Amino acid sequence: MIRHAILTSAAAYVPEREVTNDDLRARFERKTPGASVAIDKMEAASGIRTRWYAPDDWATSDLAVPAARAALRNAGLEPSQIDLLVVATDSPDALTPATSVVLQHKLGATRAGTFDVGCACASFPTALAAVSGLIATNASIGRALVVGAYMMHKLADPDDPMTFFYGDGAGAVVVEAAREPGVLGIAMRADGAYADHWGIASGGTREPASEESVRAGRTRVRLREKYPAEVNEDGWPLLIQKLAHEHAFAVRDVDLAVFTQVRRTTIERVMQRLELPLERAPMVMDKWGYTGSACIPMTLADALQEGRVRAGDLLVMVGSGVGFNQAAVAVRITDALSPFSPAAPRSRDRGGRRAPSSPSPGPR
Repeated sequence: MIRHAILTSAAAYVPEREVTNDDLRARFERKTPGASVAIDKMEAASGIRTRWYAPDDWATSDLAVPAARAALRNAGLEPSQIDLLVVATDSPDALTPATSVVLQHKLGATRAGTFDVGCACASFPTALAAVSGLIATNASIGRALVVGAYMMHKLADPDDPMTFFYGDGAGAVVVEAAREPGVLGIAMRADGAYADHWGIASGGTREPASEESVRAGRTRVRLREKYPAEVNEDGWPLLIQKLAHEHAFAVRDVDLAVFTQVRRTTIERVMQRLELPLERAPMVMDKWGYTGSACIPMTLADALQEGRVRAGDLLVMVGSGVGFNQAAVAVRITDALSPFSPAAPRSRDRGGRRAPSSPSPGPR
């Protein structure tokens, strides 16, 4: 039997503490008069209006638990039925061990093998493609859970204006073996010449953390040099065009394009270049902020909740992360994909945004 991998469930989790752009303006203005002007510019370009933070004593694996549980529940599965668990993140619990093995224990996914994928915000599509390949070539792997989780704000300097972007969140998908095609393939790009533009300089083998590096702020995530706009504006269309060529579909046939949710203006320009209507590119950065390696599965889950994903749809997911790493995955949606069910009840705040209630109890 020819084995394929299909998506059977997706879910998202957003924690309870909201930090709006007005909150940031007030905080930064107290220290740096005029800082609100920079926030105004970032808001206009990105479309980000707010973000949500997890409790201070949570780690990334805690954030992943509610999304993982919801995805399993949507698929009608128990954690013990999962054969493989993969965490996609560049904000891990620790340098080692892998966050995936910590999550495995918290979920009770006792039979699952685990590994992490850490290529920044390209981590989720990379992980999804890797898992799909393992399912297609290994009869012993029938069900997998792929979780994107992000908690970069805890690794940032709170006085750095770039904290504007970082929101906490997690998204998860269940991937299962099937006879019909689902995950079609991946296209990738990378350029290590940009490796020092954005990242955490100290804490690895190149520069182990020291008292001096902590004082100098090198153990915090920093933007040291801006990336040219062309990295994404040229790179994202190239990846989608490559997928279309290699998997025999036309770009115009893409029903939904889910991009890294960092800058609305970039998505608008890319969709124009692809000659696709903007409504085919769902966006969530306005209500959840930039959730990095979690933003793609979170956007997918939100699109499912809004009724924007149907069986037969052709979906492309494009992740772009520091380094730089880029990855795009093409997926044919099947009728096995379960409707979205949130990890926790949600309500509407006065501004009309979906506001998460208190997180699911006891993720630890």
